[in-house]
Amino acid sequence: MPVSLEILLGLIVVGAALYRLARRRLAVGAWLLAGVLFATAACGWLPAKLLAGLQTPYAQRPVPGWSGRDAIVLLGAGTVRIPGDGVEPTVFAQGRINEAVRLYRACKAHGGECRLEVSGGDALHTGRSEAQVYAETLVALGVAPGDLLLEVRSMNTWQNAQFGAPLLRAQGVRRVWLVSSAFHLRRASRYFAHFGVHAVPVRGDWLKARVGWMPQAWNLTVTDAALHEYIGVWRFHVYNRFGWNAATTQPGAP
Repeated sequence: MPVSLEILLGLIVVGAALYRLARRRLAVGAWLLAGVLFATAACGWLPAKLLAGLQTPYAQRPVPGWSGRDAIVLLGAGTVRIPGDGVEPTVFAQGRINEAVRLYRACKAHGGECRLEVSGGDALHTGRSEAQVYAETLVALGVAPGDLLLEVRSMNTWQNAQFGAPLLRAQGVRRVWLVSSAFHLRRASRYFAHFGVHAVPVRGDWLKARVGWMPQAWNLTVTDAALHEYIGVWRFHVYNRFGWNAATTQPGAP
């Protein structure tokens, strides 16, 4: 269930319980809060604010300074099975793929060694890993198969970093370029840094809320995406505080 819907339903249920307990003022307060949250989320004001905190640091794409031994990490955005036509990247992955290919071409033009790591297992149970599906698209767009590194086990962003970092270290790369959606880069960068990969974040796309006076389902979707990122960052820091995360890896460690 979407996070925003869980919060709204939770407030409604709490309000109903308070009303049955004759705490009517508190019940009305819970219902009013649910209404305000729904209005600000559905009309775009809340997701616009949330996205600004996530995306603004990545608005400008960095000017590549190639090291001679570079790796581009492409984080997936899911796959979809097309009836009668196999498995393909979702529409949400196109910006990431385009940016990864752009960086790859620029890197090759510079004349150094370039690797493109594609990270993602079969999290959506389509029968094929994200890495394999994306690799076919990348090769069709001109990426040399020998330059691809496939990480096919990960089921989430944390595992993208956990399983992808050793592949990068084994290649002896000097600089890593991390490609994902702008709203996702804050969390992804922290995860990769935890496993010893201090990458240069590069946005593949930009998510935007539709601010107005009419509620829109799109804004609720955007709210959920933003809340998921904030919760992921918060959980990362909490888990670190209590020692629940895997041990931090130092850069260059085997």
